[in-house]
Amino acid sequence: MSKQDGHHDKPLLPNQCGSSHSQIIDAPLPLVWSIVRQFDNPQAHKQFIKSCTMRAGDGGTAGSIREVIVSSGLPGSSSMERLDKLDDDKHVMNFSIVGGDHKLANYSSMTTLHKEDGEEEKGGSKTVVTQSYVVDVPAGSSKEDTCLFADTIVGCNLRSLAKVTEKMAGK
Repeated sequence: MSKQDGHHDKPLLPNQCGSSHSQIIDAPLPLVWSIVRQFDNPQAHKQFIKSCTMRAGDGGTAGSIREVIVSSGLPGSSSMERLDKLDDDKHVMNFSIVGGDHKLANYSSMTTLHKEDGEEEKGGSKTVVTQSYVVDVPAGSSKEDTCLFADTIVGCNLRSLAKVTEKMAGK
C-alpha cells in the first residue's frame, strides 16, 4: 500500500468534487509536521488567513473547533472548522468545515506527510505533503469552478508551507 495508506481515497457523491495535491518540501518531516499540526495557528503557513480563534478544545485533539477569518478579496469572510483527526505518529491531519460565511459546504480535508522515497538511504531530508479534499458543489456553480477554486487555495497553501518550512530549515 502507498505511504498515504488510503487516506486520500474518499469516494465522491454525485454533487461533490475533490482533488489531491502533493508538494515536495526540502525540509525534514519533523519540522514540516510541527507547522502543519498547528490547528490553532493555520496562519503560520496559510496566506489567506487573517486570524484564528479557538472556539472549543485546545487545537491538538479531535473535536477542537476554530474560527478562521479569511483575507479580504476571497468569497466569504469566516470559516468554522473542526479537527477530525490529528495523528502525530502517522503524520495525518483531517479537518472539516462546519460553518461560516462562504460557499464551501461539506468540505473535508486530509493532509498526510511522509519522507520522500529514497531520502532515508541518501541521508536527505525532503518531505512529501499530500492534501486532498472533498466538497459539495454549491447550487449555481459547476464542479469545474468549485474544484478550480479549492485547488487554487490548496495549491497556494502547499507552496506557502514549502516556503515557510524551507526558510526555517535554512534552504
